[in-house]
Amino acid sequence: MIKLQNLTHAYGRQHIFRECDLHIGISDRIGLVGMNGTGKTTLLRLILGEEEPSSGEILKPKDLPIGYLPQNLVHFAGKTTLGLVMEAAGDVKRVEGELQKTTRALQRVESQEEMLQLTERQGHLQEMFAHMGGYELEAQAKKILLGLGFSDTDFHRPIDQLSGGWMMRALMARILLSDPDLILLDEPTNYLDLDSLLWLETYLNHNTFALVLVSHDRIFLNNVVNRIVEIDGGKLTSYEGNYEFYEAEREKRLGAEMAAFENQQERIRQIERFIERNRARKDRARQVQSRIKQLEKMEQIDPPVRHETLDFEFPESPRAPKTLIELKNLSKSYDGRRIYDHINLRIDRGDRIAFLGPNGVGKTTLMRILKGEVDFEGERVVGRGVRLAIFSQDEMDQLAPYRTVLEELETVAGDRSQGDLRNLLGSFLFRGEDVFKKVSVLSGGERSRLLLCRILVQTTNLLLLDEPTNHLDIPSRKMLEVALQRYGGTLCLITHDRHLINTVATKVLVIHNQKVQIYPGNFDDYQSIWQHREFAASSEGKEPPHREPKYVGKRSQSQKKAEAEWRNRLFRETHPLMERLAGLEEDIEENTKRMQEITSELAQEKTCRDPQRLQVLSETYRLLKNQVTEWTHFWESTALKLEEIEKAFEDRRPSPNNDDSP
Repeated sequence: MIKLQNLTHAYGRQHIFRECDLHIGISDRIGLVGMNGTGKTTLLRLILGEEEPSSGEILKPKDLPIGYLPQNLVHFAGKTTLGLVMEAAGDVKRVEGELQKTTRALQRVESQEEMLQLTERQGHLQEMFAHMGGYELEAQAKKILLGLGFSDTDFHRPIDQLSGGWMMRALMARILLSDPDLILLDEPTNYLDLDSLLWLETYLNHNTFALVLVSHDRIFLNNVVNRIVEIDGGKLTSYEGNYEFYEAEREKRLGAEMAAFENQQERIRQIERFIERNRARKDRARQVQSRIKQLEKMEQIDPPVRHETLDFEFPESPRAPKTLIELKNLSKSYDGRRIYDHINLRIDRGDRIAFLGPNGVGKTTLMRILKGEVDFEGERVVGRGVRLAIFSQDEMDQLAPYRTVLEELETVAGDRSQGDLRNLLGSFLFRGEDVFKKVSVLSGGERSRLLLCRILVQTTNLLLLDEPTNHLDIPSRKMLEVALQRYGGTLCLITHDRHLINTVATKVLVIHNQKVQIYPGNFDDYQSIWQHREFAASSEGKEPPHREPKYVGKRSQSQKKAEAEWRNRLFRETHPLMERLAGLEEDIEENTKRMQEITSELAQEKTCRDPQRLQVLSETYRLLKNQVTEWTHFWESTALKLEEIEKAFEDRRPSPNNDDSP
């Protein structure tokens, strides 16, 4: 479909690509990865023809239909949702416009000859318009919009009233109506909530067009692409497989390159020692000269480059009260629309809660209420000794554009020395003269890093994080995950990065119908165990299952004995199931690793040339996959049984006295 040959591209003296080759086939679903600033968006613009390469060729069919969703969504003031989508069929609209122009001209005709010419032209345009599907265009556009979740009332809604996620859906509908052979998506998840993200995954996986995707969402890449192209040091390196496969293969490649480099360095040291020992000996002169020439002719191997990433840990958190923040009977409205209706919520010491819900449901509003920035009806009680910090888009926007990076950090650093602050900024990749950059010239990623750095110099026991991974590349996201795992305080988190939720969250808070509901576990747990129960309960008009935590105060001897007996019975009932779950998880992991190894071997050229080996591997892969599916179903049923037993025991738990002491 598209072929890049010996592509070189530079901005002045800065080379983005050097002599690169790339082939995009009709069934390729490519994920472009690399550090921020390596040229991912530039490559998409070169493929589109919006930029011309400095040298080399980009070969593609002349009229190849390409759909493009840019990273920064353009605002389309003055258009409706339906009008924006229908603009996609540009040729059809051009013919329609010419037909309307011809029809108007016929109403003003003065001569018989001109009438005949215009009538003939009108007939030709009508036939062309019908052949291009012009008469069905609006009906088709409406059908696509309805399929993507829009309602009839949204068709004539001004497009600039849509949120980022719905704007993205409208632009995707526009792309779909144009029926492209290739779709280019530049960080489409930036504007999506989790519902929209899951919808996009399904949409991409159920269509046959070729795809080139830029994303920092590892789970999204794993679920959507079948090939990874890494941009690094001006070179393109292709890996067959998804992101997880790429990570493993890249580590193998870097390990092999490092081994080759170290072996060559050892060989060089041996030669140099020989030369040094024998330089003065006449009987070894010829051998010495031979070794010198050998060194001169040796093609030097460069060590593999491992890029610098964020390197930080949050400072030790001061002791927090048992309950950090409690919201009592809280209600909130915006412009007459009810967001929350008499909700109660407690943030307890050690909680690590991810907020879930579609865009516009009130996740950020709840975060701002917890911080104390928003008025509401009800009561907000903050425990003594709570020290919180917040990461949000609003906080990023409030960074003073006239200050330097160092000056901005000094505003919250207290009496810490400038040397300490520069060292800290260095761990966030602000080194040398970078600390004197004005905030106004920083990129989105640099602003995110600066705000994280500001939070780090403050001593906190409660972090409120609203989309902290936006603008961060994958290596930086990994470092943030590690730091949050080690953070000793309490955490509330809004993000559409499922990997981050699965890594750091121990509870999820779901916002639905102006209420909040907390479930134990991470995103995968919520999706596999709780979500279907929530919808089932909603359909029956019942409250979804939820158990309020019980607080134990001073207990009598009889209470202690009853609780000990209760725990023993619970252990006897649940321990076999927990062991069974652990065994299933080990079996599933072992089979999954074996499937990945088979996938890697199937992609090798020598395997394709051996039909017998190919058949054996394919059959083995099928059997392993069936076994994993069977074990996964068994794991889910066992987990549900375990949860039912725990709930039954919880209902029979000995009733303790209440005690709210820390």
